[in-house]
Amino acid sequence: MKWFVFALVVLFILLQYRFWVGDGSIAHVVDLKRQISIQQEENIRLKTRNQILAAEVHALKNGTDAIEGRAREDMGMVKEGETFYLIIDDNNNDN
Repeated sequence: MKWFVFALVVLFILLQYRFWVGDGSIAHVVDLKRQISIQQEENIRLKTRNQILAAEVHALKNGTDAIEGRAREDMGMVKEGETFYLIIDDNNNDN
């Protein structure tokens, strides 16, 4: 009878160890929930970025205004008859 009680106590301790510390434990589940929350926030951020990029692609495919704006910003292009002004900001003196 003593061996049976001892075996039950050891079994109980092993099960408690898995419950509190082992794989699938409370700490493990809390950590997984935290990781899921972080991943969901990242997914929302990336989804928003993808929507912005999709709108930009749509604008580039369907209109010349977007292409013209992109050429002006990225390549410094100027339309015929326009005058280009370069303003130099010299307020960053280290005096």
